[in-house]
This record gives sequence, structure tokens and C-alpha cells, in this order.
Amino acid sequence: MTVLEAIQKSSDFLSKKGIESARLQAEHLLAHLLKMPRMNLYLNFQRLLSEGETAALRALVQRRGGREPLQHIVGTVSFCGFELMVNRNVLVPRPETEVLAELGWEFLLSLGRPALALDVGTGSGCLSVALAAKCPNAKITATDAAAAALALARENAKKNGMEERIDFFEGDGFAALPDGKTFDLIVSNPPYVPSDEIGRLEPEVRDFDPRAALDGGADGLDFYRKFAAQAAIILKPSGKFMVEFGDGQAAAVRAIFEAEKWIVEAVKDDYSGRARVLAASPNR
Repeated sequence: MTVLEAIQKSSDFLSKKGIESARLQAEHLLAHLLKMPRMNLYLNFQRLLSEGETAALRALVQRRGGREPLQHIVGTVSFCGFELMVNRNVLVPRPETEVLAELGWEFLLSLGRPALALDVGTGSGCLSVALAAKCPNAKITATDAAAAALALARENAKKNGMEERIDFFEGDGFAALPDGKTFDLIVSNPPYVPSDEIGRLEPEVRDFDPRAALDGGADGLDFYRKFAAQAAIILKPSGKFMVEFGDGQAAAVRAIFEAEKWIVEAVKDDYSGRARVLAASPNR
């Protein structure tokens, strides 16, 4: 079987399994197997696959057809141009979270001085790695309640040469922090799916992302209430809090912060035009 035939057959199989962008997914799987950039497949359409390669591809395609996320199968994901390892211990970083990262590093750079940033619930470490890499004068602190997530975040920091720029602490939210530490910026992509909606999520999310990284309580807003009540005390006077939220939650999240006397400075859309990130500062 040639590379082109393998792509076509794999695409047909994935399409029948209800996988979106089936051909693109098939190409990513084959490129991963052959250890070549995806676009190089187009230069090798007539290359014959060995029996071993064919069998290995079949196994990968069957896993994807079973709705295992592509990122788990290949083991990595690109986030803001940085390659990060992912597994079942962390939420797979999404493109919409890149908006939060970009707003964060733009603010840190605008300070024009060394700065301290906090990433609450770091997961894979995607936000911490991006902030550290884009802001050479910033020192990042990252927390997570899950030891397995922190272990992977540390690996991702090392993989991207940021291990000396990020301090990791295990614990629940702000409780993980050393006493008295304050920050110029706090960022977080917290769990925001209402508990009773988790069962209706796509299988790639429902069955493979950690429930603790998804479950935002009965209305999906538990973590925003905690943040609005607790975050101001660990922000420097000119500091900002930036947080991601889910579809349709903008008004509710804004109301939660304004009820705690925060000044909501911006609500930003993601790349698909949906409101996604809130930026606020304490009213002091």
C-alpha cells in the first residue's frame, strides 16, 4: 500500500466513525508514524509502506476511530508555537486558550520591568511555558492540585528550556502558594463545565480529559466565585487577573467579579468570535 492509499483508506474509516476532518487526522497519524512533517507526505505519495508500517498505522487509526484524542495518540500538541507533551492526566490545551496566553504576555511585556505571574491550575503547563518564553523578564509560579499534572508540566517546562523560569507548587488554588507572595498577573483556565453537562461532551473530552479539569460545579461557575473572593489579596496594586470561561458564561462571570468590586477591563473573544477571556483588576 502506498502513502496515498493509506491516507485514503484511513480517511474513509475515520469518516465512518464520525471523526471530523478525517483526512487531516489520517495525515497527522501517518506523519507521526513515519516521523516526518505532515506536508512531506505529499512528496512521498507513491512510497510503499512496509507490512510493519501498515499494521502500526492500522492500530493508530483504530484508536482514533475509538475517539481517543489525536493529541494523546501522538503524545504532543502545539500551543502558541511550543510543543507540549500531553496525556490523560491533563486537559489537552485548546486553541482558544492561546488568547489568554497572548493577553497575559502582552500585559507582562507592557510593564517594562521584571514581573511575577501566577498560573493557577497549570495542567500541562501550557500557559506557564508560553508566558515564560515570551517574557524573558518574568518569573512564573504554577500551581496544580494533581501531582501527575505537575509532573508533566515540569517535563514540558524542561522540554522548552523554561525549567529555571517556572516554580511549581502542588496544592488547591491559592493555598499552594508560599505565604506573603504577590503577583503582577494571575492567569487561569479553570474547570467551567456544569457537572450535569459533562456526560454530553464529545467522547474525546468526556472520556479522556480528567474530570477534575472539566467539572466547574452545578452551574460551572464555582472557581470564578473563589477567584473573585480570594485573588485580590495576592495581586500587586497594579496587577491584573485574566481567566478563561466557557460558551455563554461571559455575563455570569462578569457579574461575579463585579459583585466582589473588581473592575472588569475587558472581555475578549477567541479566534472563532466567542467571548472567552475576562481581564479584571481589583478596585482599591
